[in-house]
Amino acid sequence: MNKKAVFITIGLMTLALIGLIVLQLNWINWSLKLSEQQFDKNVFSALNKVADRLQAKENDEALNYINGYEATYLEGQATKLLDDSVITDEDAKNSTEYQKNEFTLPDNNFSRMLIAENNCSCTKCQFERWFKYNRIVNNYRIRSSVPLAERIELATLDRVLKEELTNTGIDIQYNYGVYDSEHHNFIITDNHYVVAPMGQTKASFQAGGDDHLKKSKYQVSSFGLSDKSPGSLMVYFQGRANALWSGIWKTVLASMFFTLIVLGGFIYTVIVIFQQKQVSEMKNDFINNMTHEFKTPLATISLAVDSITNPQIISNPDKVKRFVNIIKQENTRMNGQVEKVLQMAIIDKKDFNLNFSKIDIHDIINKAVDNFALQISRREGVINTNLTASNHEIFADQTHISNIIYNLLDNANKYSGEKPEILITTKDARDGVEIIVKDNGIGISKEAKKHIFDRFYRVHTGNVHDVKGFGLGLSYVKTMTQAHNGHIDVISEPGKGSSFIITLPVRQS
Repeated sequence: MNKKAVFITIGLMTLALIGLIVLQLNWINWSLKLSEQQFDKNVFSALNKVADRLQAKENDEALNYINGYEATYLEGQATKLLDDSVITDEDAKNSTEYQKNEFTLPDNNFSRMLIAENNCSCTKCQFERWFKYNRIVNNYRIRSSVPLAERIELATLDRVLKEELTNTGIDIQYNYGVYDSEHHNFIITDNHYVVAPMGQTKASFQAGGDDHLKKSKYQVSSFGLSDKSPGSLMVYFQGRANALWSGIWKTVLASMFFTLIVLGGFIYTVIVIFQQKQVSEMKNDFINNMTHEFKTPLATISLAVDSITNPQIISNPDKVKRFVNIIKQENTRMNGQVEKVLQMAIIDKKDFNLNFSKIDIHDIINKAVDNFALQISRREGVINTNLTASNHEIFADQTHISNIIYNLLDNANKYSGEKPEILITTKDARDGVEIIVKDNGIGISKEAKKHIFDRFYRVHTGNVHDVKGFGLGLSYVKTMTQAHNGHIDVISEPGKGSSFIITLPVRQS
């Protein structure tokens, strides 16, 4: 996958994820608004029913008063006016309503209440209802002039409010109060009457009430039939926010959970894409470098073969021997490169066995130094040792330990300057031996240090092929060190060389 395709894919996935998150937030906001609307609807429905029940109670009291205290009087008056042989009241007899035989009542709660009580359409009953209606209205007007606190029974209000809120599905803590519009103060708050302090008139006493209660949007008129509302019933819900969330929190949590899964999958996908891109670049570099590494010796072998076939050369045994040695060296070089690739393939499959035996780490280091001394000297460099470890005899696989030392020396040589200076030191460590390979090379940056043990990774110095190798050496070193229950670390700064530190146990557990 090329770079453009990678960034387009990531861009589209990012856009889709942002869109999903925006949709989730919009849905949550819409759900909260819907829940709030339903909650408000239920609250106002309950409060209106409370006000209606308070009004109905007052109406029933007025009707009972008329039916009881004035029943005899009303009946006598109606009979007197309707019986021609008995009627002597000229004012009633000459009244417009009586002459027209029309006793039409306005359409309101009072009239509907009277009709429900007696729906007879005879003139007598109509007159009786009309007369009773006027008495009720008059009584109601008288009652309306009564202070609001005396019109509301505290126990009834508290009980009715609880019932209506419960019936609408609202079961959360609340505060309530009745506000007197005339005196501008609360007369009832939370199941108790507000009493003025001694020495203050009720009108002058400004009950503080609760600021939240005063500012609450849940307010209805205490008595709806009044021309002018004498007061308001107010309710404030402390746990309103929790109530709004209670209906959607499970869905919101599920939505957030799945969104996080998508987000995690997206992040993981991006990481994998970049990792695969990096691996792809490393493999391409490996292929290019392998081509270069094989092309040079093959060209040398081809040239040597052509030279040997030359009649002037083939007749000269010394020159033939020289070219044969060149062919042999280049062949050995290619075999060594192939062997490294095969070793990493074996390590990949974890198809290797370690043959532990008692070995002398100093002997292995000295042999490796002898083999590299010629290469270093050709570059006018030096390789020194400082082998001070007393625990230099350890249990390990001789072949792999030798390869570790060779790879570290080869790495130090490749990344050193014109005149390499390499120092190998050994010293005792806790229950083991510490091997340090130090060079005066180009050093390693902090970013490169994170990847130097990755397969196919090479620290470049400018040109792709300025450093020979496949980027497998340090990966092999780390794998084999860990297989020996050891540890590897690196200390390096750009331009100040590098020190690779390997710690190996004396014995294997």
